[in-house]
Amino acid sequence: MQLAKFGMVGLVGFAVDITVFNLLRATVFSPEALTSGPIWAKVVSTILAILANWVGNRYWTFSKDRRSQTLREGLEFFAVSLVGMGIGLACLAVSHYVLGYTSVIADNISSNVIGLLLGAVFRFTLYRYWVFSPSRRGETPVAAGTGATRTAPTRTVPTSTVPTNTGALRLQARAESEFVTER
Repeated sequence: MQLAKFGMVGLVGFAVDITVFNLLRATVFSPEALTSGPIWAKVVSTILAILANWVGNRYWTFSKDRRSQTLREGLEFFAVSLVGMGIGLACLAVSHYVLGYTSVIADNISSNVIGLLLGAVFRFTLYRYWVFSPSRRGETPVAAGTGATRTAPTRTVPTSTVPTNTGALRLQARAESEFVTER
């Protein structure tokens, strides 16, 4: 279910990305007007798509795992998204500047198909297991649909009373008792 939600949010982000990319590439960032125009068009369109995806993923896809630490979570989300954007930009740059495929269709296939698919696999994995992972933080998730945060109770235990490896301690105690009984 989570993967399906991620896909639906991704479709919205994809619509934003492809629409803005093609509008910018055809106007202010056309390759005729600016040599690096397709790259800049992709940077702008991807940043707008990241913003749309942040809202959708935080409040819908991963809503049960979101935390009250919105700033930290947001920074992590954007860091992962920027690397994902780098994957798409690398595909576009290789296709456009290295391989010489400079048509609108080639730019769209390289950035919005190949780059997007590779970036999506990367992003979903890191969103699920790092950014929105409920096991990373000591607090419980924000209840979906509420602003309430529940913090897990913490207990301070002196380090001298905490055994580091109870199995090893049991073996050591058994060995000591056997040594005493043998004498």
